Amino acid sequence: MLLCAFEAKHGNQLDLSMPTTLILSSASRRIVLGLLLLASVASVLLASAMGSVRLTPGDWWTGLLNPESAHGELLWRLRLPRALAAWTVGAMLSVSGCLMQVLLRNPLADPYILGVSGGAAFLVLLGMTLGLAATLLPFLALVGALTSILLVFGLARGSGPWSGTRLLLTGVVTAAGWSALITLLLAIGTDGSLRGMLFWLMGDLSYVSISGWSGLVLVAVFTIALGLSRSLNVLSMGETTAMLLGEPVHRLLWLVYVLASLLTAAAVSIAGSIGFVGLIVPHLMRLLLGSDHRTLLPAAALFGGLFLVMSDTLARTILAPRQLPVGVITALLGVPLFLLLLNRARLRNPES
Repeated sequence: MLLCAFEAKHGNQLDLSMPTTLILSSASRRIVLGLLLLASVASVLLASAMGSVRLTPGDWWTGLLNPESAHGELLWRLRLPRALAAWTVGAMLSVSGCLMQVLLRNPLADPYILGVSGGAAFLVLLGMTLGLAATLLPFLALVGALTSILLVFGLARGSGPWSGTRLLLTGVVTAAGWSALITLLLAIGTDGSLRGMLFWLMGDLSYVSISGWSGLVLVAVFTIALGLSRSLNVLSMGETTAMLLGEPVHRLLWLVYVLASLLTAAAVSIAGSIGFVGLIVPHLMRLLLGSDHRTLLPAAALFGGLFLVMSDTLARTILAPRQLPVGVITALLGVPLFLLLLNRARLRNPES
């Protein structure tokens, strides 16, 4: 009764200074989700046809039906795996961004803010410096990210009470420590390894392919997060309000942190540090569909995957046959979008 009354008064809106500008009915939201699904599928198919070697519709169809042909090899061994990997990473970062923004109640929160990517980057660059095999780098990235998660988790908990502010400060300081170690590795690295290091730090999908474990991580974490969507709606109103409404706040906060960190760790281990996806996509979807996480989470996953697939397609084609790090494209697209969002928020809230 209390929860229903509170929702009737305040609604399920996330107070992150980015108000919803469109009010859509439930049927309209389902239509939007359906369109995002179709657009995601279309983006993967389009990405498989574009590149330094462009395929005509006939060539593409022939290659799709005949994997042993020259066009089939290009599709099935290079482009489709890369496009699917890009979609998976984009979905992971976007869902992680949604969770981080609820966890920290901060519109600037993104998947990398708590130092997860720093631990991954340090171990990967260390492996490059030592000349380890490229096949070991994703494993090193995952180990480094999980190490950073455990480090932040332990330091933030300490012996005192846990809070979002304490977690944020611990994560920022940990990230600064990883950054110092990364700078040291770049300073002592050989000229031959520096290009690979910089590409990985900016986000690179050149040598990735979709793997079963990454898909399982995305499906498992997304399913759990979607099951928590009602609790996330309550938590977004504030920890005190959530406690009054009977939510196990501390347990929920830790669960959200672990879920978001696992998604980030998996994404970083696949493609390196790709910025702005987890920051921009949740805001855009919140403006379009509102802050109800039952709709926001699937919309963010679909649009995040679509956004990164199209960004990677641009990275592969804009200077073909040369390829750019996909993180450069996401930053070039993300910066003006973020400034636009800030300007819209300022116009609606002149005192902020």
